[in-house]
Amino acid sequence: MSDKEVILTQDGLKKLEDELEMLKSVKRREVAERIKVAIGYGDISENSEYEDAKNEQAFIEGRIITLEKLLRNARIINSDEIVTNIVSIGATVIVEDMEFGDTMEYTIVGSAESNPSQNKISNESPVGKAILGKQKGTTVDVSVPAGGVIQYKILEIKK
Repeated sequence: MSDKEVILTQDGLKKLEDELEMLKSVKRREVAERIKVAIGYGDISENSEYEDAKNEQAFIEGRIITLEKLLRNARIINSDEIVTNIVSIGATVIVEDMEFGDTMEYTIVGSAESNPSQNKISNESPVGKAILGKQKGTTVDVSVPAGGVIQYKILEIKK
C-alpha cells in the first residue's frame, strides 16, 4: 500500500478508529486464547483449530497494519468544508438518470470509506469522478466499466 493521502469524513475516521481499537483490544485476545486452546490439543502439525486460529491471527495483524497506515495518512474532511454550490467530498448529491428518470442519492467519500450498499461512493469511482466539482443543474456523462455512457443531472447538493 502506498503512502497516498486517504480522505475521510469524521464518521469514516471514527469507524476506522473503532475497528482498530476493537482489533487490538478484543480480537487479538480472542485469537490468542484460541491458539492457546488449540495447542492444548497436542500435535499442532495436523491441528485444524490451530491452523485456523493462526490464519485469523495473520489476518487481524494485517488489518491492524492497514488501518494504522490509513489513519497515519488521513486527511479529515470537516463538515464546514462541505459546500452546497459544488459537489465535493463529504457532500450528499441527488442525481437523476437522464435516460430512465430515476433519482439516486449519493454521499461522496474517500475510497477508504466507500460503501455502495449505503450509497457512499468513492471520489475515485466513475460517478464520483464525473460529478466532483460540478454544480447543481449540470449534466455529466459517466463512462461505466461495462461500456457505454450514462448521463446524470445533478438535482441537489447538500451537507
